[in-house]
Amino acid sequence: MTAFDTGVLILRVCLGLTMAAHGYSKFFAGGRIPGTARWFDSIGMSPGRVHARLAAGSEVGAGLALALGLCTPVAAAGFVALMLVAAWTVHRRKGFFIVGDGWEYNLVLAVGAVGVAVTGPGRASLDEVILGADRVDGWWGFGIAAGVGLAAGLGQLALFYRPPAPSSG
Repeated sequence: MTAFDTGVLILRVCLGLTMAAHGYSKFFAGGRIPGTARWFDSIGMSPGRVHARLAAGSEVGAGLALALGLCTPVAAAGFVALMLVAAWTVHRRKGFFIVGDGWEYNLVLAVGAVGVAVTGPGRASLDEVILGADRVDGWWGFGIAAGVGLAAGLGQLALFYRPPAPSSG
């Protein structure tokens, strides 16, 4: 295994397990799915229960797939869609920096995942074991990760995001 393979493995596992932990917390921590559903309803992503389950399942699934290097461009597309929706619905009005609850973190997760899709998951991945030299990376990896991810995120926002009216106070 080369230094490149080791580096991309470290990046994949870090990004993937971070995303999976977010989904896990929606299922099993804090308010769990009912609390997450109420929160989704409050920000205009209705029906909240459906979006809570979809977000939690997508975060766990895309996170574990990226960590394992399985269907890497598709997993990265999941990151892009999830982080686009999170950045737009929750963080965009709060500026860039995460210390102010901005969208910096969303950008880093999405771009990191796209970077892995472009470079390929490396030799220590299920894609390498299953597909070998026939795996999808490079420009195709970029197109799938960025294109499908943006289309999915924008589609979800267009179909389901109805921000609550600002309170007059």
